[in-house]
Amino acid sequence: MNRRLVRTPAFIRAAKRFLKRHPEAVDSLAITLAMMEEDVFHRRLRTHKLQGDLDGCWACSGGYDMRIVFRIISPSSNETIALLAVGTHDEVY
Repeated sequence: MNRRLVRTPAFIRAAKRFLKRHPEAVDSLAITLAMMEEDVFHRRLRTHKLQGDLDGCWACSGGYDMRIVFRIISPSSNETIALLAVGTHDEVY
């Protein structure tokens, strides 16, 4: 399956803020994004559907306290995933 990750402007801003506060997470973020391109539902990512204000979105874990919120735009053979936010659990929820 072809999968494309699209980094929204909000995600880019959030990633810059997050990495400024947690520079040790650079490698974790890169590894997590690579895993998402390969299989967004990999067990290690602990991908789960969100409810409430974030209904229709998904989240995955990129380490102990890093979460990535995303939306699956076109669930087909050419899947597109819009990355919406990154941060700690409290920051993204």
